[in-house]
Amino acid sequence: MTAPLLVVDNLQKRFGGVVAGKDVSFTLAAGEMLAIIGPNGAGKSTTFNMVGGQLVPDAGTVALAGEDITGKPPRAIWRKGVGRTFQIAQTFVSMSVAENVQMALISHHGQTRSVVAMARALHREAALAILAGVGMADMADRPVNELAYGDVKRVELAIALASQPKLLLMDEPTAGMAPRERSALMQLTHDIARERSIGVLFTEHDMDSVFAHADRILVLVRGEIIAAGTPEEVRSNQRVKQVYLGETGVQAALKARRQAAGVA
Repeated sequence: MTAPLLVVDNLQKRFGGVVAGKDVSFTLAAGEMLAIIGPNGAGKSTTFNMVGGQLVPDAGTVALAGEDITGKPPRAIWRKGVGRTFQIAQTFVSMSVAENVQMALISHHGQTRSVVAMARALHREAALAILAGVGMADMADRPVNELAYGDVKRVELAIALASQPKLLLMDEPTAGMAPRERSALMQLTHDIARERSIGVLFTEHDMDSVFAHADRILVLVRGEIIAAGTPEEVRSNQRVKQVYLGETGVQAALKARRQAAGVA
């Protein structure tokens, strides 16, 4: 049996008297997409940030490919093979699409101290190859500030992929996007994860995106996991229906998953 890519064990976090994480434990396999959902204040961002290094847990461990990365700073975790996208896309808006990816490649190769006028020639072919993988090669020379927001999110995904991550953390990846753009981005992410055996951990409020594309779902309430399983298992969980999704939300999300699978 293949060992999990990511193992999160009994993470805990308090902010004063507020419990933001309580005994949070889960695993993630290479090539798998795992969603963390829950109402506002459930602890999703806290859990996400403890894995990514933005927050140091009070207790518990995070292991990536068998290596303990608990409490390491974000850059050190990035160096271990963890990419990240953000709720509000983080790009260099005055640079071209290709230059954004080239900057990520330059950083990945440890060349930032030697960046001078020649930087525009560094790793261009590699950047174009990555952009082709996210459907953005034809816009390589356009400034990012001229792009539609859905295309900006694809550029951000390309930037995250430039470091050849084992694990990809995606914070509200479809925020601010139109429904069709959301579906396209999540399907692209799903395909890349499978093709490259990248584990994807994401938080998301859009239940259509979650139920259509996640392999498994964790439901957090008040910092504690109340349910975990496949979309179908979470859909049928009575406690989840009561405290978060509601019958109407579950039915709509299940319909979206069936449609994505081509089932009537």
